[in-house]
Amino acid sequence: MDTRGLGAFLRAQRARLQPSDVGLPAGDGRRRTPGLRREEVAELSGVSSTWYTWLEQGRPIVASGQVIDALARALQLDPDRHRHLRALAGLAPPRTYTSGREATPRLQHLVDNAAPNPAVVYDRYFDYVVWNDVYARVRHDPATQPPNRRNAVWMMFTDPANRARQQCWAPAARALLSRFRTSAGQRPEDPRFAELVDALLEASPEFREWWPDYLVRDFRPTVLELDHPDAGRLVLDLYQLRPVEFPDLLLIVQIPATSDDRQRIERLL
Repeated sequence: MDTRGLGAFLRAQRARLQPSDVGLPAGDGRRRTPGLRREEVAELSGVSSTWYTWLEQGRPIVASGQVIDALARALQLDPDRHRHLRALAGLAPPRTYTSGREATPRLQHLVDNAAPNPAVVYDRYFDYVVWNDVYARVRHDPATQPPNRRNAVWMMFTDPANRARQQCWAPAARALLSRFRTSAGQRPEDPRFAELVDALLEASPEFREWWPDYLVRDFRPTVLELDHPDAGRLVLDLYQLRPVEFPDLLLIVQIPATSDDRQRIERLL
């Protein structure tokens, strides 16, 4: 926690606002300092004036995420400033959620230009947001599924064609399940996760067997080996990246491991 930086940032944000910006009366116009007063910010945030003053003075006090978020609302911080405020307070960035409609055009352009590498973008539910034609031909075409089943975990556990072409299906499925479990555990009340889990428990014996084990593991560098019915044997190196502008989305690029693998994919296309 950067207490001095936090105090300086709060003072700067307080100075840029006028009482009318936050719905307070302007008074007689004779204010000794520009912007809001400390007690006004404290009142708007639901904290004591003394505690807020100590925070601006850089005293070593702990501010919870709830209080920091209340200060962000009171100071009308945009997402960039809000994220910076939480970083100064030693907190994780605020949770974000990008709608597919907002992200689709730009990310579709990105994955299309990743060819001949299969590329796809997931959201926090592992629902497909965008994918390129290479991914559809080499791995799986999400468009063949109903909209509420265009999901990487659903594909992994219920698509016989995908399972048949993966040489090491079980380790890959368990690894994906562990990342899905981590994401679901961060949002236990989210109805989309609950619906997906219930459906997978009913549809997949392996999911039903492994889900109670509470597998949790972050992504590891992975090599995917496929027996493709048209392209033959393919080896792909998997990469995961998060677009800075859409940090809650995940870009997966699967790069042919050798020039022979690349040529097989190019012939398939």
